[in-house]
Amino acid sequence: MICINSPITDPYFNLAAEEYLLKNFTEDVFMVWQSEPSVIIGRHQDVQAEVNLALAREHEIKIARRSSGGGAVYDDLGNVNLTFIENSKNPDFGKFSTLMIDFLKTLGLNAEVDARRGLTVKGLKISGSAQSIFGGRILFHASLLFSTNLSMLTSVLEGDLSALEQLPDTKRRSYVKSVKSKVTNIVQHLDQPMQMNEFKELIIKEMMAQEGPITIYTFSEQDKMKIALLRDEKYKTPSWNLGLNRLGNSYSVNLKT
Repeated sequence: MICINSPITDPYFNLAAEEYLLKNFTEDVFMVWQSEPSVIIGRHQDVQAEVNLALAREHEIKIARRSSGGGAVYDDLGNVNLTFIENSKNPDFGKFSTLMIDFLKTLGLNAEVDARRGLTVKGLKISGSAQSIFGGRILFHASLLFSTNLSMLTSVLEGDLSALEQLPDTKRRSYVKSVKSKVTNIVQHLDQPMQMNEFKELIIKEMMAQEGPITIYTFSEQDKMKIALLRDEKYKTPSWNLGLNRLGNSYSVNLKT
């Protein structure tokens, strides 16, 4: 397995990196990454229904669509994202939830898995997850709320659900509606203060202990060029982020790039 601690906080680049690693690498991958303020919606979701667009514009919050399903999440630099990619013919996505629970136990937190493979502490959500499969490789990615702006999270994820009435029947039937949950930050449940960098280092250390041997990998210049190309041609485009459900003058969003 290779481990990537990505220093890049561009959500479009990070989503492109996931696809690049899934489709072009043969090794198992564990990647830790963060993004500047952004809303990441699921593949089968509508931006207008999921996002408070006026608030997103006001605070220059980026809007991006991932390739996997599931609901919308809010990212900022108080949030840590974990991506697991493995070669597997018999996916066991529950394994990754267990890895995260075991890591949180080392910090004194007793987390539980909910019905959608999210994690909760004392009934409050600290993590959501989504999955995808490509050939013989699987991808599982999850967020961990460490010190996220929870007020912004709650507010910006209040979209206009009446927008769903405008969708074609085929889109409406396949639509994945986000499930609202009460949330909390991990930092609020720690016995001792901890900084984000220490938290990320501990995650990597735990993964190396549980999943070793692990080789630390840094994106090469060629990797970065190919990921940036995928970002610019797909993940940063309005046609991907907004156009899966509808496009046109009647529905336009000023995506911050």
